Amino acid sequence: MTIDPSDIKRICRDNGLRLTAPRKIIVETLLEATDHPDAVELHRRVTTISPRIALSTVYRTLVALSEKGVLEKHNFGNGPARFETVDREHHDHLIDVVSGNVIEFRSGEIERLQEEIARQHGYEIVSHKLEIYVRPAKRRRSKISAARHRRQSAK
Repeated sequence: MTIDPSDIKRICRDNGLRLTAPRKIIVETLLEATDHPDAVELHRRVTTISPRIALSTVYRTLVALSEKGVLEKHNFGNGPARFETVDREHHDHLIDVVSGNVIEFRSGEIERLQEEIARQHGYEIVSHKLEIYVRPAKRRRSKISAARHRRQSAK
């Protein structure tokens, strides 16, 4: 299912939610997101469009739309909950534990293996999500550490 911005009114109506101007801006901003923003980041984005939208309005909208199945709420590790619309094609996530970046990926091979494992145990998959927590490889980590050291030394 792909959600088009013109569907926002129908989505709210179908889910028993009144379409307010702030809610419309919040949903449109989420539809445009290519990442998984948390409430604070989403608030920062929507206030560039409409400065009077309160953080509490963003939180209430996220909760309401998550409860109605319009948004998917993710809890990646110890950080704040992040959100994305459910209209996206199935994908899995790599979560960088150093930077907090979330990378979406698809793998037919992983999907096939999951089906095979479930079948071997006498099950069929109803739903699943795969979150892989990663950090930069040692070589890259040493470059990152060196860059941080140079920045701190320059101060």
